Amino acid sequence: MMADEHPRSQGDDVDCVEVVEIITDYLEGALPERERRRLENHLAACPGCAEYVAQMRAMAGSLGGLREDAIPADLREAVLAAFRDPPRR
Repeated sequence: MMADEHPRSQGDDVDCVEVVEIITDYLEGALPERERRRLENHLAACPGCAEYVAQMRAMAGSLGGLREDAIPADLREAVLAAFRDPPRR
């Protein structure tokens, strides 16, 4: 595997790419039970993804008190656009 490649899942396992795709639902408690268990099994075996989730949780916690009107409109739109249309590898 090349350094910039992510492990892919086999069968019912979550892969590293899928972690990125479902992290928001996981952190918001909106992930269905079966998917949550699959993700947590992956996190137990993948230190890189476990660190990613910890970083995302910390970032979400630190931004939790930020009011939407405190963010300039152009910055808000730029951030939303970045999440809507992430760069492709």
